[in-house]
Amino acid sequence: MELEGINMAKVLISMSDEFLNKIDEFAANEHRSRSELIREALRSYIKKSRIVNQELDEKRARILEDMLE
Repeated sequence: MELEGINMAKVLISMSDEFLNKIDEFAANEHRSRSELIREALRSYIKKSRIVNQELDEKRARILEDMLE
């Protein structure tokens, strides 16, 4: 599969019918495909995780620096 000149792999995931219905409703309300919505959700999750991890690393570095003073 190819989207916007980017090769796309297909991924099979499992979720409840109820959750999938919520995803489909949300996607329809935003005039987006299910795949696009899930891709964006994962991008946001990864970005947030990186920020949180960076903040934790900086906090740990400050603690170590304080201990060494």
